[in-house]
Amino acid sequence: MQIHPHARERMQERGATEEDVGATIRDGERFPAKFGREGFRRNFSFNSLWRGRRYMTKQVEVIAVFEDDDWLVISTIVKYF
Repeated sequence: MQIHPHARERMQERGATEEDVGATIRDGERFPAKFGREGFRRNFSFNSLWRGRRYMTKQVEVIAVFEDDDWLVISTIVKYF
């Protein structure tokens, strides 16, 4: 798995780790995304604080494209609930 610099910045801003992203691609729900890309979504047990509020679940959504026999992560979205 390769991570585009834009996606890595978003991961840091939004609280996703490289391990979260890898697990999302391996084990998450797969769905079609715009421009021929693939989306992956997975919920993680969180039960922690994010920006001063407690959340039980962290949902990681990864947008990626398969290039040169590997996934290139384009963007990462994280939702807490």
